[in-house]
Amino acid sequence: MSLLDSIIDQIDKVNGSVGRAISWLTLIMALVQFLVVIMRYVFAIGFIPMQELIWYLHGIVFMLGAGFTLLNDGHVRVDVFYRDARPKFKAIVDLFGSILLLLPVCVATFSLSFGYVINSWSVLEQSTEVSGLPLIFALKTMIWVFAVLLGMQGVALMARALRFLLGGRDSYLAGLAEPRID
Repeated sequence: MSLLDSIIDQIDKVNGSVGRAISWLTLIMALVQFLVVIMRYVFAIGFIPMQELIWYLHGIVFMLGAGFTLLNDGHVRVDVFYRDARPKFKAIVDLFGSILLLLPVCVATFSLSFGYVINSWSVLEQSTEVSGLPLIFALKTMIWVFAVLLGMQGVALMARALRFLLGGRDSYLAGLAEPRID
């Protein structure tokens, strides 16, 4: 196995594992939402921690799921030219798109959020609601995790494109042909 294959495989395994783990959070989020609705509209009980938990789960699912989505080539792209293009063109677009757009945005997200997250941790930021969840600092940390996981998958995307362009593969797919279920 070449170095590029090893890098791609390791990154895919990380994002595949994270994606499978957080997919369960969507079920939990739906169940909590159902309970909140029943409590509020049937029993007239409002429970702020459960309402905030839905926000936390929603944020975590989307932030941590971004790398998994890229792994499975599920991000929206303007594919007027890309969809019907030859594999070599797709590989070039993915390579330069990752270098010029994806990775710089991930680095900027991480670096520009540094003070924001550190300040939140320094005061162990909590909800503004009296009975709210005391974990805003942990939720804000997901910004960093998002940038790292998406950046790592961007590196895997670049490596896939580079491997194809250097003749390491006969066919090219930006992501997995089938979602990984290890």
